[in-house]
Amino acid sequence: MDSSSLSHTKWKCQYHIVFIPKYRRKVLYGQIKADVREILKKLCAYKGVEIIEGAVCADHVHLCLSIPPKYCVSEFMGYLKGKSALMIFDKHPEQGSKWNRSFWARGYYIATIGNITEEAIKRYIQEQQEEAKKEETR
Repeated sequence: MDSSSLSHTKWKCQYHIVFIPKYRRKVLYGQIKADVREILKKLCAYKGVEIIEGAVCADHVHLCLSIPPKYCVSEFMGYLKGKSALMIFDKHPEQGSKWNRSFWARGYYIATIGNITEEAIKRYIQEQQEEAKKEETR
């Protein structure tokens, strides 16, 4: 079994996560898409969370993450979405107004990886990314 370890713990906690911009706006393209990708990588690295696979599509983000058990998944998602929104507004102030500083929608989808293989999740995320590229070229 492939697993990671903390000082007294062996673990393999992997999650498939999907979240969207507020009102499912199609704003994740061009420079914003590249910046979101880098911001998410940086924030995950700060917490020691491994990005197994990821795709930033025009109106949603897919991530396959390995989150250490010392973090509550909902708290990590609050951190990820909250900090990334602030960092996005720093780089792209035109994305928010003076009164409304929310970039991401409140909810998210999460599933543990267990009933299906990691390879199936990776393949699904890659297919989503290919579909997004096709939509961008239209």
